[in-house]
Amino acid sequence: MRRVSLFVPCLVDLFLPEIGEAAVALLSRLGVEVVYHEAQTCCGQPAINAGYLPQARKVARHFLKVFGEDEAIVSPAGSCVVTVKRHYPELFADEPDWLARAESLAPRVYELSQYLVDVLGVEDVGATFGGKIAYHEACHVLRGLGVSEQPKKLIRAVAGAELVPLNAADACCGFGGEFSLHYPDISEVLVAEKAANFINSQADALVLCEPGCFLNISGYLHRHHPEKKVFHLATLLAGNGKGVRA
Repeated sequence: MRRVSLFVPCLVDLFLPEIGEAAVALLSRLGVEVVYHEAQTCCGQPAINAGYLPQARKVARHFLKVFGEDEAIVSPAGSCVVTVKRHYPELFADEPDWLARAESLAPRVYELSQYLVDVLGVEDVGATFGGKIAYHEACHVLRGLGVSEQPKKLIRAVAGAELVPLNAADACCGFGGEFSLHYPDISEVLVAEKAANFINSQADALVLCEPGCFLNISGYLHRHHPEKKVFHLATLLAGNGKGVRA
């Protein structure tokens, strides 16, 4: 049996626990033993983005201690995976011992869809959904990890679902972590454009792989188009969108 450690990002822990629960249910259904380290905390992404690098190094060292011996670490948040895989080596460029630990861990950290398709070799997880689905390409998932086809393969394999094109699918939704706080007016314009493209696609649901994007887009739609559905890929595949085939 494969064994993975679930890396739960802060937004999921604090605001979207159903995404973490869905990831556990999905991996378990596929025969993967899921381990949760209670000692885990933030990966340090907010501190890095804000320029607080000494504080970020402290958090990163803790992360490396908690997950350092694990065979595989899986997370339903691409931006956090990018932080560990790409930014930890940058943080420790002048600290050889910690740099070695960061470089050793990096290849063992995966975004959820990446792990399912590239490691497990699974596309059809037995999920069902009756309707059309559009897919939003989250910035860190697409540009930071190069993950694009993996989520689409999983969506195409969902029984009853039709994956439809989304105009400007790779355009930012306006979240961008601190960006949405410092530039709320620009963020609002970007998320409004994303919502308009989703509505124009005539899809019944928008699916994405990034909790930050989920909060931003679902919040806007809840205020302006409450009838529209947004799913994190984990919740769709775990059956929360419709159901799971026996």
